Amino acid sequence: MKNRKSLGQHWLKDRDILLDISNFAATDGVDTVVEVGPGLGTLTSTLFKNFDKVIAIELDDQLAANLPKSFPGKNLDVHNHDILSLDLDTLNLPENYVVAGNIPYYITSPIIQKFLHASHRPAKIVLLIQEEVAERLAAEAGDYSILGLSAQIYAKVTLGPVVGREFFTPPPKVDSQIVILEPLEEPLASESTMALIKLGFIAPRKKLISNLAIGTHLPKERLRVIFSELNLDENLRPADLAISDWVMLEKNIHKH
Repeated sequence: MKNRKSLGQHWLKDRDILLDISNFAATDGVDTVVEVGPGLGTLTSTLFKNFDKVIAIELDDQLAANLPKSFPGKNLDVHNHDILSLDLDTLNLPENYVVAGNIPYYITSPIIQKFLHASHRPAKIVLLIQEEVAERLAAEAGDYSILGLSAQIYAKVTLGPVVGREFFTPPPKVDSQIVILEPLEEPLASESTMALIKLGFIAPRKKLISNLAIGTHLPKERLRVIFSELNLDENLRPADLAISDWVMLEKNIHKH
């Protein structure tokens, strides 16, 4: 079936990689998986090796209509819908479920945020995404971005294998990588800390203290005092701070 470029469709054709995704998604005590963007059903077939039920969310109406024909007798529930506007409560999800998918690059962040902030969160999220984005999600202090921090505040993030572009039809312009997110019972920071992080990244390459002076309207002199109290170098850039540093910084800024 011809792919639709507007939907970012690239068919993954390697069986071993598809099995890798399914095996990473497999979780003790979980028999239901929500698959985002099943496409031709190649990943769906491997998911059925580890799960009794697959709830498939597919935007392409033709693909959504064809998918059940490939899995007669299987517990497959197909929803022809845009995952970003779908009300997850309408899926009647069980207490425990996981999410898996080979997803279009341009909706990676919104999909991750949707499930991490859902009222009924999954036990695990396993996605095949652009390699560069996967690395940003799993970055450490010195290489942090808003994307990485906003994921790691809510989930443990680990990386699976890199998948070369040659394993797709048609091949995308970049390589991909499997990323595994396991939502935490409690986030590592509050929404107010996340709001401060966004202010801090107004200009990612500039000094953090300069960005915060603009975003918080606090004088640099006062911010220098706060940085000193926390033993933070005033020359630090936003990417340099660990989540715990942001938490303490938000508390101290709030006090002042």
